[in-house]
Amino acid sequence: MSYVEKLPQLKALVAEHGLSVAIDGPSGSGKSTLARQLASDLEIGYLDTGAMYRALTWYCLKNDLPVDDHDAAAGAADSFPLLMGNDPTDTRVFVGATDVTEAIRSKEISENVSAIATNLAVRETMRRLQREIIEKAVKSGSGMVAEGRDITTIVAPDADLRILVTASEEARLARRAAQQTGEITEAALADTKKQVLERDAKDSTVVNFTSAASGVVEVDTSSQTVTETMEVIYQLVAQTLAAKETAAQAADARTRTMRNALAEYDLTAEDEALLSGDYSELGETEPETALPVLAIVGRPNVGKSTLVNRILERRAAVVQDTPGVTRDRVSYPAHWAGRDFTLVDTGGWETDVKGLDKSVADQAELAIEMADAVIFVIDATVGATKTDEQLVRVLRRSKKPILLVANKVDSINQEADAAYLWGLGLGEPIPVSALHGRGAGDLLDRAMEILPLESAVAEPLPKDGPRRIALIGRPNVGKSSLLNKLAGSERVVVNDLAGTTRDPVDELIEIEGRPWWFVDTAGVRRKMHRTSGADYYASIRTQAALEKAELALVLLDASEKMTEQDVRVIQQAIDAGRAVVIVNNKWDLVDEDRQAQLRAEHERELKQIQWAPRINLSAKTGWHTNRLVRAIDEALNGWQTRISTGRLNSFLGELVAAKPHPVRGGKQPRILFATQASTKPPRFVIFTTGFLDPAYRRYIERRLREEFGFQGTPIQISVRVREKRRK
Repeated sequence: MSYVEKLPQLKALVAEHGLSVAIDGPSGSGKSTLARQLASDLEIGYLDTGAMYRALTWYCLKNDLPVDDHDAAAGAADSFPLLMGNDPTDTRVFVGATDVTEAIRSKEISENVSAIATNLAVRETMRRLQREIIEKAVKSGSGMVAEGRDITTIVAPDADLRILVTASEEARLARRAAQQTGEITEAALADTKKQVLERDAKDSTVVNFTSAASGVVEVDTSSQTVTETMEVIYQLVAQTLAAKETAAQAADARTRTMRNALAEYDLTAEDEALLSGDYSELGETEPETALPVLAIVGRPNVGKSTLVNRILERRAAVVQDTPGVTRDRVSYPAHWAGRDFTLVDTGGWETDVKGLDKSVADQAELAIEMADAVIFVIDATVGATKTDEQLVRVLRRSKKPILLVANKVDSINQEADAAYLWGLGLGEPIPVSALHGRGAGDLLDRAMEILPLESAVAEPLPKDGPRRIALIGRPNVGKSSLLNKLAGSERVVVNDLAGTTRDPVDELIEIEGRPWWFVDTAGVRRKMHRTSGADYYASIRTQAALEKAELALVLLDASEKMTEQDVRVIQQAIDAGRAVVIVNNKWDLVDEDRQAQLRAEHERELKQIQWAPRINLSAKTGWHTNRLVRAIDEALNGWQTRISTGRLNSFLGELVAAKPHPVRGGKQPRILFATQASTKPPRFVIFTTGFLDPAYRRYIERRLREEFGFQGTPIQISVRVREKRRK
């Protein structure tokens, strides 16, 4: 029976169990032709990793970047706009809007691609991207055929089937000459020999593709047609799928055996729900439309944040008697009379100020510009000051709908104070007491009259909602600077004064064509229980912002010695169950000696957190900020990874067989069954006959990471000790 006749059966097995194939080999061996046909026949994804290096070579040459300039090429690899599909029937390659499919096969590219392909920094970036593409295809339940240099050993060493396609030098040269010139002549062979053999010689300095590594099957195509070679490959595919089918059946059998064993034990209703897979994952989505924006402005200490808390009906904004507590423009989701809107609190606006106060005033003016309507708050007990009058001129220039609020009108006897504000020319002053709630309902009714149903300034959000990222760290490590650099504008106040940020600041930022919610938070101070006032409440809000986020970007000041507080901040993110990416900021201030010290500090202080991706960058200059999204995606993928119950128990069976739990007090605990109860973060419940040592739990966690990845996410392991039923 030919492989064509076997295809329906093989495709059914691929659909059920998935399949990943990695094909390597020298130039002209036929790996691209074979890989494309295999992917097309099985109707799974196809990845040409060589085309990625060729596209980068084209990009560098097109933009006059020397291909032998390692730093320039590495920077280009991080940011060039490569677009490739995974359809084996459509292998077009785009760089931006330019179709470079034909251009990257030119003689010029072939002669220069080795300089790019042997750049170790470029290879690391490409490998990371290639792994992500392959892993995504495998997790989707279908599969992938990936071909290229070092694909079987470095990029996809865990592929189900790894093949090294080889051929004699004569056969390879003839094939490449025919491919490039359409005929096999002496001149064509000589020209091809220079391209093929010289490139292979250069590439082999950084990767071995001339001999099969352990576990890689070698297929020699020298004297075989494509059809004959495909017969051989499909025999290997059939064997691989048969092994996967056997493994799946064994896992199912083990699951049934363990479930039967558990029938002898007392189980709670929660246990039964876990074992039956009856659990749900909680998740929030952002609104699908752009909500109208209502900004609250005024000079310092007129009660803006108190009014914000009154409208939200909770203590969300930091409030203190001293002026200048709020410094950034801070957004909150709000609701009134059946309508949702965004409420923006601002710092006090002042004129003729410098430094930090000037930055705060600038943010207040930005809030006016980015709002659909404005509430202008004045302290009725003081009356309109010169600063208020100057702010009126700013508000009039904005041409936004304005509500004039006279705050601190605590009784009817004080309403006369509010009447004096008619003179500002902004219409009728609305008397309220933000502290006691007097008049707040009337104010919101008026606000709903001037707010549009949909914002004219805010961007609508995608249906599935942007991912939420919290920037955390001790004070003055550069959180606000990084947010501003990513946004490309001064979204939050930055100052050398430690602790400038007090309220969590949410900003919707588009990076690489995707929207993200970034939350700038107050610096986590050494001993929160000893802080007071604004700093105390800022710390509480930082914790709340972290718990609402999906991932924590933990910023460290790489130019300074790592502190105990840095470790505590990282642990705070882990305890909250968030995905984690560690960022060494201020890299522009780090010399070689400090780099060596930092590596030693990480090895010593973060030994148990090796799973968290780490990035060195400079928020001030923007260096390597383009690497953030890739690390964030990697961590979020790990954070939401789920393992099937059958596969998990099969893995644990092999783990226990290789290294059983030590005997304690004459007894050896047995693992009866395990299930993954939830994701975000991954939580596993293990049913046992006895307590598991902490060291053995750490061993299980380490092996889970080695087997399934879980990059960038904490793992939670719960042990349920169950006694046998008494007869």
